[in-house]
Amino acid sequence: MLDERVTQQSIGETICRPGYASAVAPPFDELMAHKDRMLAERGIDADDGADFALDRRVPVVLGGSPDAPSNLGLLPWAGRQGERRKARAAVMLKRCVCEGTISLAEAQAAIVGDWSVVYSGFSQTSCDVSRLDVATSAESGRAAGHGSQP
Repeated sequence: MLDERVTQQSIGETICRPGYASAVAPPFDELMAHKDRMLAERGIDADDGADFALDRRVPVVLGGSPDAPSNLGLLPWAGRQGERRKARAAVMLKRCVCEGTISLAEAQAAIVGDWSVVYSGFSQTSCDVSRLDVATSAESGRAAGHGSQP
């Protein structure tokens, strides 16, 4: 699920560099073909495909692999557990990683944990990490910064 090019030491040249995610992303058509296959595998009608996003379990902006099948899934666009909210949580976590407030490993654990807790715990201007332990230890059994990486 993780991109080996992205480490705590390389964040300045990778995820914290403007345009990084776009530079490493596979072609749009390739991603949409993968999404169509996943929709079909799950029995979701193609007409309902617009309601779903091709989700990266660990977003590229947090060092997730841009194209590894193990990092790809489907999420609804809307709702409390939807891709719109997850994408906002990922951007907030990335900002905090790039500011040095939290580590890359903490951000990755938070986004694969109960990221909706992270989403509700951050503000646009603050990297309040007080809820990260709750998010990362929830179902995964990992405490922030401890255990194996996602």
